[in-house]
Amino acid sequence: MNRREIKHFYWKLFWATFTLSAFTFGGGFVMIPLMRKKFVLKLHWLSEEEMLDITAISQSTPGAMAVNASILIGYRLAGFSGAAVTLFATILPPLGILSLVSLGYAAFRDNIWVAKALKGMQAGIAAIVADVVLDLGSEVGKQKNLVSIFVMLAVFVGLYFFKINMLLIIAISAAIGVAQGLWRRRVGKAL
Repeated sequence: MNRREIKHFYWKLFWATFTLSAFTFGGGFVMIPLMRKKFVLKLHWLSEEEMLDITAISQSTPGAMAVNASILIGYRLAGFSGAAVTLFATILPPLGILSLVSLGYAAFRDNIWVAKALKGMQAGIAAIVADVVLDLGSEVGKQKNLVSIFVMLAVFVGLYFFKINMLLIIAISAAIGVAQGLWRRRVGKAL
């Protein structure tokens, strides 16, 4: 790629991440499916499997899931400089919005219309989270990997019914993932 193409790529990467961050409410569980639609389905810069891996890693690492995912996407696409671009593009909108909101916090705090608008947004966020679960769950099902399907169901049961500590679930899931990766490397196929 020549200099102009590189510049265009970085601008496109920045703008895609910036717009996702600027117009998405609800955090990482809302932003991840939108990232999938943008980077996998529309731009074809990532595969479904890469996006699943990025989602899993961004959930299990410390920090905001949306920021983690954007850094991983940027790094996957353009190395360290891509990660820096996507990091900046992801944190810039919330930083600006929070700066503006903090100036008028007292006026917003008790406003009934603002409270109702935020309450209404919760329904939309719930729908988007349900979409993520169905999309990612169906991708795991399509792979017909019995271990992944078992882990997905066991995590749901452990969290929802037994209220098992999230750190314990992450540790166990990571151990299973490492064991499965080692098995694949040794045998050459999934369990």
